[in-house]
Amino acid sequence: MPTHIKDTTHAVEAAALMRLLPTRPRLLGLGEPTHGEGTLLELRNELFRQLVEEEGYRTIAIESDCLMGLVVDDYVTSGTGTLDEVMERGFSHGWGVHAANRELVRWMRAHNDGRPPSERLRFAGFDGPLEITAAASPRQALTELHDYLSTWTRADLLPCTAETLDRLLGADERWTEPAAMMDPAQSVGRSADALQLRLVADELVALLEAQTPHLLTTTSRDDWDRARLYGRTAIGLLRYHHGMADGSPARMSRLTGVRDQMMADNLLALAARGPALVHAHNAHLQRQKSSMRMGATRVEWWSAGALVDARLGPEYAFVATALGTIRHRGVDTPPSDTVEGLLYALPQDRCVIDARQLAAALGDRLPEPRVSPWFGYAPLDPAHLPDSDGMVFVKDVLES
Repeated sequence: MPTHIKDTTHAVEAAALMRLLPTRPRLLGLGEPTHGEGTLLELRNELFRQLVEEEGYRTIAIESDCLMGLVVDDYVTSGTGTLDEVMERGFSHGWGVHAANRELVRWMRAHNDGRPPSERLRFAGFDGPLEITAAASPRQALTELHDYLSTWTRADLLPCTAETLDRLLGADERWTEPAAMMDPAQSVGRSADALQLRLVADELVALLEAQTPHLLTTTSRDDWDRARLYGRTAIGLLRYHHGMADGSPARMSRLTGVRDQMMADNLLALAARGPALVHAHNAHLQRQKSSMRMGATRVEWWSAGALVDARLGPEYAFVATALGTIRHRGVDTPPSDTVEGLLYALPQDRCVIDARQLAAALGDRLPEPRVSPWFGYAPLDPAHLPDSDGMVFVKDVLES
């Protein structure tokens, strides 16, 4: 290992990450190259605790359903529900079963106990209500927004009654039909009711914004923020369902783009509240355009990180995570001519890397990207090093 590459490494600590940045960012994105591995989730928890204790961070946002995340936030801030209930109902994509996520929620609740609201930690999911095989019905988002506005504004300002909204929504099953993910003809997203609901959602959000001075004096800011979340989610879901009914070749690029736009909108709302650690796949947080292959088709879209970076500039930072092995997944020792292979030769089990300094040390001839033997792990793209603020390298991911 050349000395000049060793010089780019530091201990895995929040302080080491912060020293790589010109200023404390409002959003610090910590990426991961695979999901659900306890080693990486425990590292995230450790860094978040340090950011809370040393840097004044108060929010963590993860790649989970933004509406389900409200269940977790209610628990950690006020003790609503039980830990078991929260882990079952507060996470999408099956994230609630992971021990490190349970420990994160438990620690946040314990930290908040007895503290005033201004000092409490907050939890957020920032993904849309989008599972792998289906998108949620817009019912929850639309009805919650409608209920909020009908309670706190004049009835004649609303675009429709609750009964009309319920009729337009119809049965939730028609929205969540799994076959629609692959067959546009099975999607309800371009039906007459769906098109009418897009107009209703737009009118509800416009009313919410127009009534902001009144709402902030008659309700709490948290309730107003939550109503805005319902509005963003309703519009995003209806846009996503509209895209699911699209039979053109651009269908999947549009859908992935809509998803990350929903993520970005949620992150920008969190940034307005104060500094937050954001944890998600590298592909959702990187500054470059993201891509993946679906069969013979290459799908490309702008990531949430790229969209947020365009708005926040230096107030957004991205730290990728790269790794050496996940042996229980068939990902063995990386080839020595890859970035992961070079870092694997380091004596440390894990380290923080100055990504731009590493790119400079490697020179103009960057190593070839590593090829993954397992679809669930996305190796580092060496070309992304100069556009990353830092990198965390984990030598071996152990089976949980």
